[in-house]
Amino acid sequence: MISQTVKTVVNVLSFPVASNPFHEQIDLIIDWSKHRLSKVVCVANVHMLMEGHWNSKFSEVLFNADLITPDGMPLVWMMNLLQGKCHDRVAGVDIMLTVCERARDEGIPVFFLGTDADTISRIRSRLKQDFPTLSVAGMEPLPFRPLTADEDKRLIERVNSSQAGVLFLALGCPKQEIWMHRHKDKINAVMIGVGGVFPVYAGFKKLAPDFVRNFGLEWLYRLLQEPKRLWRRYFVTIPPFVYLSIRQLLQNKLLAIWSK
Repeated sequence: MISQTVKTVVNVLSFPVASNPFHEQIDLIIDWSKHRLSKVVCVANVHMLMEGHWNSKFSEVLFNADLITPDGMPLVWMMNLLQGKCHDRVAGVDIMLTVCERARDEGIPVFFLGTDADTISRIRSRLKQDFPTLSVAGMEPLPFRPLTADEDKRLIERVNSSQAGVLFLALGCPKQEIWMHRHKDKINAVMIGVGGVFPVYAGFKKLAPDFVRNFGLEWLYRLLQEPKRLWRRYFVTIPPFVYLSIRQLLQNKLLAIWSK
């Protein structure tokens, strides 16, 4: 269940998305990391919620996360419509950069796990420029296959012995969320699934301009960069999300009318 320290949530397609301001969600992550608590942070977009809607096992993963942040603007708009007020977007790239800044200032070691060796190497170089005094507890790629039980055990030991308070994980949705769920209470750190943030920060992909992100068109920007990989995902997930969102809004409106 969502931790009691998450002050407020908004149910978007039944999933509890944190609605407290950006800085409060970052404060929560930092507080957890200081105590090296084993926590799961899911950075949610349309794709993730639709995966949870269609897959009951993955739905359980999301419901048992300690924090679900609204990464995509469609989620933020939905929360705004449901509550009649503006909410912050808490996106993966902003989480990673802000947490690194706070971790640097407060001496919290950070671990980077996932993607490939070239991306990890690029991230290492950029971190030295952007956060030269950040305590990097470790940086490791992961193979494109499940780890053996022995490999997984050794990885857990390396992360825990590094004293990392935060673990940034890049495996893509839903693999990274499932991985974090399975490693809850094994990894003594706040695990944050940041998916496509690694290749963006490494410079292999471009981050959409602010005006594109603010207008909720980041999906189109990414689609133009990777049409072969992303067209089917967007075609399959966006229309049903719109339908389910409209249905939820109408149901809430009717309930409000009937309760008067």
